[in-house]
Amino acid sequence: MQGSVRDRGIGIFDSGVGGLTVLKEIRKLLPGEDLFYLGDTARVPYGNRSRDTIIKYSVQNTGFLIEQGIKLLVVACNTSSSVALQTLRHRFTDLPIIGVIEPGSEQAVRNTASRRIGVIGTRATVTSESYRTAINRFDKDIKVFQQACPLFVPFVEEGMHTSALARGMAEHYLAPLKRHGIDTVILGCTHYPALSPVIKKVMGSKVRLINSGQAVAAKAYEYLFSHDLLKNTGDTSHRPPAPGDMRFFVTDDPLQFKRIGRLLLSLDIDSNIHKVVLEDHEYA
Repeated sequence: MQGSVRDRGIGIFDSGVGGLTVLKEIRKLLPGEDLFYLGDTARVPYGNRSRDTIIKYSVQNTGFLIEQGIKLLVVACNTSSSVALQTLRHRFTDLPIIGVIEPGSEQAVRNTASRRIGVIGTRATVTSESYRTAINRFDKDIKVFQQACPLFVPFVEEGMHTSALARGMAEHYLAPLKRHGIDTVILGCTHYPALSPVIKKVMGSKVRLINSGQAVAAKAYEYLFSHDLLKNTGDTSHRPPAPGDMRFFVTDDPLQFKRIGRLLLSLDIDSNIHKVVLEDHEYA
């Protein structure tokens, strides 16, 4: 394998800041890899968009990240993973692509004892039935109960996820799930881990929350290792790899992204954020 391919980065996209929860887990597991993150903040949220629009945006995001030089793409957006993943794999055949649906579903199946799993997500994710399909592919006898929570994303984007209003909203959305005796809830949107403390209080301490970020990071490592694509594999000094670069791209004013990014990542990312216009690009 040519070194230049190993040295390419990992591309990650989401409709906004939520995918930073996935980037954080990838960074922990693969600290030496360069990470290119695209947050489509001008068009967030995707969850209330039409199928055709979600596919269009996802293709644009993928094409842009390919231009940055990547060896692997992580679709860190549950809505895009639900609606557009197969289209992306068909269109970009030379690029390995990992979504968030199957890794999170597999982890939930391993963890449930009651065999009753809840899924919360955007309307598009819930309507797509992607999580139900993935879970029942692993175990057809597991009962899946879904709930759309469309206001969770804007609450996170606006930094209101720790407010009293967020608690009331969570109680409203999650009440139907509590009646079904579930013991596991998949956070079916990468924004939702920011609301984990609120969701945990509402659901109770006995209900396990599944954050797909860790499972996605493990899949990324497994793929790169098995295909000899890990960066710095030629280093025989056994020293820890030098930290990889991180670059962030947004489609709207970076100010809000900077603020929420610092909160989710616990580091200052100001100097690495670049505003881009995806509509200026056409991708085959």
